[in-house]
Amino acid sequence: MSELTIEQIGSRSSKWGEGPIFWQDHLYYVDIEGHALIRLDTQSGVEKIWDMDERIGTVVPCQSGDLLCAGDSGIYRFNPLDGSKISLADPEAEKRPDNRFNDGKCDPGGRFWAGTISTVKKTGDASLYRLDQSGSLKRMIPGVTNSNGICWDLEKKLMYYIDTPTQKVTVYDYDLASGKIENSRIAVDFTKFGVEGSPDGMTMDSEGMLWVAMCHGGAVLQVNPDTGELLRKVLLPCVETTACTFGGNRLDRLFVTTGIHKTLEEAGAGHVFVVDGLQAQGTPAQPYHG
Repeated sequence: MSELTIEQIGSRSSKWGEGPIFWQDHLYYVDIEGHALIRLDTQSGVEKIWDMDERIGTVVPCQSGDLLCAGDSGIYRFNPLDGSKISLADPEAEKRPDNRFNDGKCDPGGRFWAGTISTVKKTGDASLYRLDQSGSLKRMIPGVTNSNGICWDLEKKLMYYIDTPTQKVTVYDYDLASGKIENSRIAVDFTKFGVEGSPDGMTMDSEGMLWVAMCHGGAVLQVNPDTGELLRKVLLPCVETTACTFGGNRLDRLFVTTGIHKTLEEAGAGHVFVVDGLQAQGTPAQPYHG
């Protein structure tokens, strides 16, 4: 196995970097507390930054060329050319004012899944939602506290999901045609590994293994969702490792977003790091089809 290299990429130090996705030769990600959307050229390191005027939890591309975002004001379509926004849904604005949208991703059918987080850490007060291609929104998983990583298996029959305080990855049977999920069970229990941190953002490689960023743990873990086994631990230079995704021409580079710890002073905190030499490949990002 080749030696790993871990390097900082780009110049931005985000307050809380999150939600990386590789699309059309660029890495898109968000700075939640910095209210920013960032597009990073992974070859040159050049960044384009949009001020979103609110906390933004996630971003995904649309087939139309726009971007789909979710944050304080709900789910909205964003035009990166003129900066305009079109609101699509904000299901918790009135009844749960302390909640905001957090992580999200598109399923193999082009539906957008995004979940909320209770910013006051009220247990079970958040949910996971699905925005269909038609624009209709449906609550899929209630009773969530901190909705985070989500991805689908290579056969498009399973959905993996993280509600961070549970310290687990839950797996559901997934129907591609309808977007329906059922039969939840535990795929990975992180309390068994004796590692620090909590599971946050997540991606899948071309062998069907999960890569999970451990918030407060300074690491990304590769785990086998079929056996629940810990396969590999990749240590990062700062403790707040928030999310990860594969990118590059061959999807063989692991990009990791980070945040700034409340009290620790760490060199590189808030920057994006790229891990090379893993001898693993990711799977292409899926855009929203609406």
